[in-house]
Amino acid sequence: METPTKKLINDTDSYGTFPEYSVDVDSDGRVINQNGRDSPHLPYVEKKKIPVVETHVYKRRWYVLLVFSLVAAVQGGYWNTWGPIAASTEEAFGWDDADIALLSNWGPIAYIISAVFFAWVIDVKGIRVSVLVTMSLVAAGAGIRCITSKPPYVKWTVHTGQLLNGLGGPVAMGLPPVLSATWFPPHERTTATAVSQILNGLGVGVSFIIGPYLVPDKPPDNSNSSVYNASFEFGFAAFILLVSLVYFPDKPPLPPCTTASIERLEFKKGLSQLLRNFKFWMICLTYGVSLGVFNCWQSVLDVNLKPHGISEDEAGWMGFYGTLAASLTCVIVARFSDVFTKHMRLFLVILYVGGALAMAWFTVIVNGYIPNSTTSLYISIIIGTLLLNASPPLYYEMACEITYPVAEGITNLWLTMINNVGGLIFLLVQMIPNIGTSWENWCVIGAVVVCIPILCTMDERYNRLEVDEKSDKE
Repeated sequence: METPTKKLINDTDSYGTFPEYSVDVDSDGRVINQNGRDSPHLPYVEKKKIPVVETHVYKRRWYVLLVFSLVAAVQGGYWNTWGPIAASTEEAFGWDDADIALLSNWGPIAYIISAVFFAWVIDVKGIRVSVLVTMSLVAAGAGIRCITSKPPYVKWTVHTGQLLNGLGGPVAMGLPPVLSATWFPPHERTTATAVSQILNGLGVGVSFIIGPYLVPDKPPDNSNSSVYNASFEFGFAAFILLVSLVYFPDKPPLPPCTTASIERLEFKKGLSQLLRNFKFWMICLTYGVSLGVFNCWQSVLDVNLKPHGISEDEAGWMGFYGTLAASLTCVIVARFSDVFTKHMRLFLVILYVGGALAMAWFTVIVNGYIPNSTTSLYISIIIGTLLLNASPPLYYEMACEITYPVAEGITNLWLTMINNVGGLIFLLVQMIPNIGTSWENWCVIGAVVVCIPILCTMDERYNRLEVDEKSDKE
C-alpha cells in the first residue's frame, strides 16, 4: 500500500514531500494521533516517516527582521502620538480627556475590525503582501493628519488617520511569530519575535519623547506644532514603505527547519481547531486581560498623572525610560527562553509577580500613601514596565507551540485581538464622564494579579518544538 504524502511549502515547487500524519487536536490542546488516541506531546509519527528536508539559515533573515521591526515601530509609535501631548492638543483644539482616550481607542477598535481579514491575508497571501498593505495604511493615516490643523476639521482628519493606522495593527502585533517561524531556526525563534517586539515598543517609547519635543507643553501656537509633528511622521512612514517595496522577500529559498517547511492547516480548519483549543483560550485570557489593560494604561499615562501635578514632559520621560528598559529585558528573557527551552510558563510567572509588586508600589506613591518622590515614581514605573512588557514574545511563542499545526498568523492575530478587546474595555471606561483617573492604577494591578494563578496551573505543551527536535535526532 502506498504511503500518502503531503506537500512542503515553497513558492511554486515543493521543497519535497513527506508521509502525512494526523494533526487534529482535541479541546485540551493535545494532538490526536493516527489511531485516534491523545498523544501527550506529538502527533503519531513513525521513525521512517520523519520528513527529511534540506534546510538552510540565511543571513538576510536579520535584514527582513529589521525592516519589519521598523514597520511595527512606526505603527505603534503613531498610534501613541496623542497621549504624550494631551495637554498641548487639548489647549490647541479644545479637546478633553475623553477625546484623547478615543484617539487611543481607535487602535483596538480598528484591530478588531481588520484582525480576521489580515489573518487570512497572512495565511494565504504571505508576509510581503501583509507588510505592504499595512505600511500603506499607516502612511495614508499619517498623511491625512497633515491636511489641516483648524478646528473642527482637524478632529475629522486626526480620527481618520488613527483609524487607518489602527487597521494595520494586526500585522504589526501578530506577524512577528510568523516571520520567526518562516526565517529563523528553533533556537532563535523567541529571540527574533522579541526583537520585532522591541522595535514596536521603542516606537511607542520614542513617541513619548518626540511628541512633547515637537509639540511643547502649551506653546503659543501648538496647533502648528501638531501639524509639523504629523508631517515628520508622514515623511518617515513614506520612507519605510519605499524600503519595503524595494526589497522584502516573502520567505527564504530553503526553510530554516523542518516545521518551517511543513504546510499548516487550511485557514478554516485551523481557525475551527483554534477556537476549540481550551489551553489556547487560557493563554488568550491571561494575555488579553493583563497586557491589554496595561498597554492602554501606558498610552494615557499623561492623562493619568496630570491630576497629581506631574507635567506632560515628565510623564513622557517616564514612559520612554520604562519602554527602553523593557526592550532590553525583552531580548534577555527571550534569549533565556531559547536556551533554556520549555520553561516559558515559569518565566511568565516571575515577570508577573515582579510587575504586580512594582505597579502596587507606583500606585501607593501616586495616591500619597507613602512619601512621594520623583525618583521613586521613575523606579517603580520603569520596573513595572520592563517586567510586564518582556512577556509578549513568550505568549506569542507559547500560543504557537500549543496550537501547532494551526498557522502562526491565525493563532497570534486571534491572541492579539483578545488583547485589544481588553484595552478597548479599559479605554471605554475612561470615557465615562467625571469618572476620574484614580481607578486606573488599581485596575492595572488587578488585571495582572488575577492572571498569576492561571499561569501557575497552566499545562505547557511544545508540539512544534518537539517535531523539530525529533526530526533533528533522525
